Amino acid sequence: MFAYTRVVCAACFIISTASAADLQPILHDQGVDPARAALLIVRLEDGAEWSAGGPRIEQRFAPASTSKIPHTLIALETGLAEGPDEAFEWDGVKRPFESWNQDQTMHSAYQRSAVWVYQRIAATLGAETMAKWLKAFDYGGTDVGGPEDVTMYWLRGPLAISAREQTAFLARLAKQELPLSGQTYLHGKRIMKMEAGQDWALYAKTGWRFRRDDVDTGWFVGWVETKRNGAAETYVFAFNMDMPIPDQDLPKRLSVPKAALVEIGALPRADKD
Repeated sequence: MFAYTRVVCAACFIISTASAADLQPILHDQGVDPARAALLIVRLEDGAEWSAGGPRIEQRFAPASTSKIPHTLIALETGLAEGPDEAFEWDGVKRPFESWNQDQTMHSAYQRSAVWVYQRIAATLGAETMAKWLKAFDYGGTDVGGPEDVTMYWLRGPLAISAREQTAFLARLAKQELPLSGQTYLHGKRIMKMEAGQDWALYAKTGWRFRRDDVDTGWFVGWVETKRNGAAETYVFAFNMDMPIPDQDLPKRLSVPKAALVEIGALPRADKD
């Protein structure tokens, strides 16, 4: 187990994370090559970092469905969606995942990653509006291309973002430092909550970028709000990995960062809540 110590005095709060900083053993344990993945976890209270992947942490990739986090916030803030229960009528077009082929709410579209809902939102608001908000969020490269790209810019580019930039954006979101209303934050957290237990909650989104140089890219990003000895802590994280064999690799998008979050104490172990 990784170890870390805290030294508390009246005028300082010092964290030692010497062995905790390196998460590569967890990637190896999960069968992921650290040279083909990037994982970054940051504790907001003190800036402590845990990572694996070296320079890949700074490398940009298309965000795929992880962009549904800013996308959802934009829909809420512009009033296109009034809250989690906002309804979107299915157009009857059959798509690859059965859970998409029905009417959706803002909440279900996010949880099921129903791309057509977000394509409809982007097309309705337009490329200029989407680009304006991504710039306001300082979200990666912020480039949505031209009007012809408005329904695909997060899936095939030109929008791209690194693990480092994901955590920077998520930190501002978790600390409510984005230019958004309190109502948007409230509704956004209800939509984005993935799991929760006693004294902790996980807000997150997966992503799957199909075929980049013949290799798929998997994402899992988000933040954890928890308490340790009664003190509130927030951990933001971003993970991406090459998925040469998607059927085998897809589950690792979640298992790797979750294992790391458990190991550093951000999430409870399976036998605890």
